[in-house]
Amino acid sequence: MSPLRKRGIYRNVGLLIIRIGLGIMFILHGYPKMFGGPDTWVEVGSAMQFLGINFAPMFFGFMAGVTEFFGGIFLLFGLFFTPSVIFLFIVMLVATIQHIGAGDGFVNYSHSIEIAIVFAGLLFIGPGKYSLDRKLQQRNRRRY
Repeated sequence: MSPLRKRGIYRNVGLLIIRIGLGIMFILHGYPKMFGGPDTWVEVGSAMQFLGINFAPMFFGFMAGVTEFFGGIFLLFGLFFTPSVIFLFIVMLVATIQHIGAGDGFVNYSHSIEIAIVFAGLLFIGPGKYSLDRKLQQRNRRRY
């Protein structure tokens, strides 16, 4: 039997690979933003000006770092999956808008669009069988 015919049985392994890969990458992207200090937070948070939000850039920059770092951890383990993916999706939309507003070329913002599309798809698919969310759901079902 062709391996392609058996793709359905590997769906959860594929989701695990996607979650691990994206999770590690977002941890690596979020770490310098989260621990970069006030100057970094203001620089990152200034992206909100392209949405007409000109106050508290330090707060928004810090929150972007927190979202990427902890969102990456949660994505990696499949914990708090839906809220994590929603927040990461929003961060990618803001990154896209920031690049477009700054006049950057398509090459500079295509990556954030691509990742936003992946997160949109993951919202519909879910974290898969190999996730802490799934394990917690199974444990709660046994309790009641």
